[in-house]
Amino acid sequence: MKNLNYGVIGNCRSAALISETGWIEWCCLPDFDSPSIFAKLLDEKIGGEFGFIVSDQYIITQKYIEKTNILCTTFSSDEGSFEVRDFMPRYKTNDAGYFAPPEIHRYIRCLSGNPKFRISYNPKFNYALENVNHVKFENFIKTTSVNNPESIYLYTNFPFDDVLNQNEITLSGHHYLMLSYNHKLIPIDIDRVNLEYHRTKVYWLNWINRSKTLKQYNVEIQRSLLVLKLLSFNSTGAVLAALTTSLPETPGETRNWDYRFCWIRDASMSIETQLNLGHEKAARKFLMFIKGILKSKSDTFQIMYGIRGERELHEKVLGHLSGYDNSVPVRIGNAAYSQEQNDIYGYLMNVIFHYYRHFPGTLDEIEDMWEVVQNIIRTVALNWDKPDKGIWEIRNESSHFVFSKVMCWVAIDRAVKIAKILRKTEYEQEWQNLAAQIKADVMKNGWNEEIQSFTQTYSNTFMDASLLMMEKYGFIGAHDEQFVKTVLSIKRELFQDGLMYRYLSPDDFGKPSSAFTICTFWLVDALFKIGQTNEAKKIFDKLLSYSNHVGLFSEDIEFSTKRLLGNFPQAYSHLALINTATLFSGENKIVNFIKP
Repeated sequence: MKNLNYGVIGNCRSAALISETGWIEWCCLPDFDSPSIFAKLLDEKIGGEFGFIVSDQYIITQKYIEKTNILCTTFSSDEGSFEVRDFMPRYKTNDAGYFAPPEIHRYIRCLSGNPKFRISYNPKFNYALENVNHVKFENFIKTTSVNNPESIYLYTNFPFDDVLNQNEITLSGHHYLMLSYNHKLIPIDIDRVNLEYHRTKVYWLNWINRSKTLKQYNVEIQRSLLVLKLLSFNSTGAVLAALTTSLPETPGETRNWDYRFCWIRDASMSIETQLNLGHEKAARKFLMFIKGILKSKSDTFQIMYGIRGERELHEKVLGHLSGYDNSVPVRIGNAAYSQEQNDIYGYLMNVIFHYYRHFPGTLDEIEDMWEVVQNIIRTVALNWDKPDKGIWEIRNESSHFVFSKVMCWVAIDRAVKIAKILRKTEYEQEWQNLAAQIKADVMKNGWNEEIQSFTQTYSNTFMDASLLMMEKYGFIGAHDEQFVKTVLSIKRELFQDGLMYRYLSPDDFGKPSSAFTICTFWLVDALFKIGQTNEAKKIFDKLLSYSNHVGLFSEDIEFSTKRLLGNFPQAYSHLALINTATLFSGENKIVNFIKP
């Protein structure tokens, strides 16, 4: 039974998943959404990998260098021990930009004795569709595709033949393996790798130091913040939902999707979370991404985009790959990009509201964002009373999802607040009337008097975990009887073995069978808000124990075994962890030190 026992490294351009035994089993270069060069994650036999072969006598442990995204894997035995410090360089340069090349550094340090190992260097281009050739040059090994000009470069102070032929190596001193998508123009040696290591370490320490320190769960919060940072694409400000594709929600089923894109919902929630803890630059950059994808006032919003703002994300099945834990299909692209999901406008407008509250901004930036606000309002006014696919992206059937209506109200409510900030009084009353109309509709049609709860849609009586967020966004009070009853109804129907279903209503693929990680965090939040703080903390502490060995969460968790499932690491899960943890430190509002 496979588990997602991986650490993650990255530099806001690309990333790699490294197994608990030190094998790189997923990496796409040069960017997050590029075709893979290592994909053992999705096919054990042909996917491609890069790791260290040691005898069974070695004990292998793994951890992050504290407060960084540098991963350290230690190999120990009677004959000796060594560690591998894996990182992708990222640090600020003199021109106010960032050095973040598409490359992986494997810094290998002998700790004691004479440890022995072999190196498995087995890249496979284009999701293992293309065979490769290795050519030795004086300073590097160039690996090229047999079918096209694609290539990568391996720099190392190990003998090239030992690397390519998996010869046994007896380690002494410090060594390196540096894999680059680009042919390097500067000499690469151990001193250079050591310099890049320390520059990158300082970058991460400085970045996390700008975060607010909380009284409780600070270690977990910092790790989750570092994950969210890794999921941001520096070139545009887009935020990825996850680093992987096609990791199944349930092994053997077909809920396997590509998450290497920017969902407006996930990204907005991630940015709001980072903003709450002091990272205002990320928020500003994301909003510039949003502004950039709207080319004119007539442009419409999609639920998701490519990380450069691409609008078409055509879905394709890679039939040659056996899939994670033999779960097929393996997909690239995501057909959900064409869906109508009316809840997205609420998350986005909420972030824009905080932009106006906390960022000084130039006059042209403020005016540009005001046009975005009006675009969103026009869209919501036209669509709030129409059925949509909802937060869970039901593929075939549209419905009047209650939470979609709630988030449409949020969009209008925040627009009213923005209009007040800008003293646009002529818009306030009109938008207040629309907000009141939406709220009245939800209260009339979303509440089921017979079962005494809000329901998933206007036309069914199922519970839906998304309704737990009604209070969070200000639609209803925490102690309102209708909210309290809804929270307890949802817990009664969807909470099982310490975890939460999203919903139990049948969808395009039957009934969900795994727990959706973020929903358990939402339950904890809601229980905390209605006054069941001891129960909330008990569930939260147990949930934290289900992370993997380095504190990372995926999208889903299996109820019975508690193994992680779904795409990984998941922004949704980690932003929810942060938001929930802040409740227990009494820090659930925007922090004070952000510039007014």
